[in-house]
Amino acid sequence: MIKLIIPALIFISLNACGQQNSNKSNPQNVPRVGHNIPIDTTWTEKVVKTNKEWKKTLTAKQYYILREHGTERPFSSELYDVKEEGVYVCAGCNNPLFSSAAKFDSGTGWPSYFKAYFARSLNVATDDSHGMVRDALTCKRCDGHLGHVFDDGPEPTGLRFCIDGDGLLFVPNKSK
Repeated sequence: MIKLIIPALIFISLNACGQQNSNKSNPQNVPRVGHNIPIDTTWTEKVVKTNKEWKKTLTAKQYYILREHGTERPFSSELYDVKEEGVYVCAGCNNPLFSSAAKFDSGTGWPSYFKAYFARSLNVATDDSHGMVRDALTCKRCDGHLGHVFDDGPEPTGLRFCIDGDGLLFVPNKSK
């Protein structure tokens, strides 16, 4: 009996998340920084702030993800269903992390990409928390926690960058 109840509860909770967030694809709800932000691909300085400074510049969700290595609930990010063309940047420092051209639906509930904007955009380190060994991703510019990378993604890279959308901002292409 329990073997039947647990999968049913998981199915119901996942569907509930999807239904609750069905309006999240509305572009007015998308956390964005606008067309006027320069995407700095030539930065050389690290962004270093105290926790107090980070708390002043980040929302509570952004702080939880980027500074406390938190994880959002699946299907809860406003960026999950975004289909517009543009660039996803770190909410902590505007470092370009992923292009919309590399985004795909992994079915996991988190925004997923098959390659980084630039190889130098991200740091990868071993994460052995929660009884698992995974490759954790942080922003190379501000060391903000972003998510994890797995080797079960689509071609051409075979990678799946599974990212907490609450740690990102979206910059739509200027032509739109």
